Amino acid sequence: MTTPLVLSDDTVLLLGRFADTLDTQRPDAEMREEIRRARCLVFAEQLHGPTEAAFAAEQDLLAAAPRVRHGQTRGEYAALLRLIAQGVSAG
Repeated sequence: MTTPLVLSDDTVLLLGRFADTLDTQRPDAEMREEIRRARCLVFAEQLHGPTEAAFAAEQDLLAAAPRVRHGQTRGEYAALLRLIAQGVSAG
């Protein structure tokens, strides 16, 4: 897993929101790459509205949130997002 060395406050906040959503909505279901991409856009626009700041936040969140592994559950992915938000990385 490779993530930016320094995450912005917005990225940490959005990683937490993303993880919370996955944990509360079908955590045992399979996580999909399409969900990762869509949620990054949705959360960024919820925070900033449809602005350039939202685009930048979306790109940062996509960079911080690793691609989904085959068979990974939403709950497992949420746990991974929380580790990344805390600055834990392997790679």
